[in-house]
Amino acid sequence: MSQLLRLVEIIAQLRGPDGCPWDQAQDLATMRPYLLEETYEVLDAMESDGESTGEGITGELGDLLFVVLLLARITEEDGRGGLEDVARGICEKMITRHPHVFGSGADSDDPGGIAAWEARKQKEGRSRLDGVPRTLPALLRAHRQAEKAAAVGFDWPSPDGVLAKIREEIGELEAALSSGEEAEIAHEYGDLLLAMANLGRHIGAPPEGTLRLANDR
Repeated sequence: MSQLLRLVEIIAQLRGPDGCPWDQAQDLATMRPYLLEETYEVLDAMESDGESTGEGITGELGDLLFVVLLLARITEEDGRGGLEDVARGICEKMITRHPHVFGSGADSDDPGGIAAWEARKQKEGRSRLDGVPRTLPALLRAHRQAEKAAAVGFDWPSPDGVLAKIREEIGELEAALSSGEEAEIAHEYGDLLLAMANLGRHIGAPPEGTLRLANDR
């Protein structure tokens, strides 16, 4: 872990009195666009690594790690807890949510599944449907919300049920188009997109990534 500690020390020096003016000036608000940019660059690298002539996924993960560690340094300076607190919190969370690995044994028939994970979160006082940020890309948010709903039993048993829902939503959209009501058209189109996102989950083709590949084609 020597290189990780070295990076922590580099960030401390960059934020220090004799550091870099740009790094010194950053706060949680100004770092938001850089966090998003680096996250999307990692996603690009995940899809193209091996074909890219750039740094590839290792380099992009390094850039993202720098941003995360810089954010931890900023929160430490603000008195809201630093890297040690971040690491402690996630360690405790992972141990608690993996009792089949770190505890007394499996607590369900599928201890590594989404349903078991969400059930453990509920024991912590959190709703099983919490934790999907509104700021996620809309297709990704639809996919994650559907995953969470499925974990509490709100789901179709097979892709056939989703396809039937899609056909139903197409019919409702056609009726809205005939009416010419713009608000109703947008409403029904949104319902159709939600159903399509659910189909992607059922057939193992996550909608956000699948549409990105289609855009590339």
